[in-house]
Amino acid sequence: MKTVYGTLLNHRPALAALGESVHQAPYKAPPRAPVLYIKPRNTWAGPGAEVVLPAGVSELEIGASLGLVFGRTACRVDEAGALEYLEGYTIVADISVPHSVFYRPSVRHKARDGFCPIGPRTVPRTQIANPDRLALRVEVDGQTRQRSATSDMLRPVARLIADVSEFMTLSRGDILLLGVAHGAPRACAGQSAAIEIDGLGRLEIHFVAARETR
Repeated sequence: MKTVYGTLLNHRPALAALGESVHQAPYKAPPRAPVLYIKPRNTWAGPGAEVVLPAGVSELEIGASLGLVFGRTACRVDEAGALEYLEGYTIVADISVPHSVFYRPSVRHKARDGFCPIGPRTVPRTQIANPDRLALRVEVDGQTRQRSATSDMLRPVARLIADVSEFMTLSRGDILLLGVAHGAPRACAGQSAAIEIDGLGRLEIHFVAARETR
């Protein structure tokens, strides 16, 4: 991997939930281009990872997202051929400290150590018939807490790739998150969670207090 990019407000219900606030200062309008942020290297973790709750934080948000894994450089690509730039797809848990700022999330909320579990594997692009028709499920302690679908996104996979690559180059090994559904479930220390995406498998993670880390 080289860089993992998150995408904000690509989920229709998430944008709708902001209501009239998107028309107020300082933004005064819904975003016209993809709103991105970075999950830096220190956040990356694998399947079964332990996610540590920072001191003073009682729970964390579990953002389930389809990860678009690039197999070659993408720069100003056409939407019609955008999927050809992908190696495949993976599951990404975009973990966050609960926060209310959407356009410019604080690094302190999104980029803590271990806040981006990825896996369990990259499924080749050719094995997924339609990435815009995948169901996502989030479980906490074995109970389903959220159901969503990639069909709920404002920008489908190919459109997102085309729009992002219009203003920045995406390199082989980069992962671009399609986006997180509104109402991400939360978990406390001592709880376990899992994200499932059709055809991609199951990503399991565990939440622990700092003193419980091994």
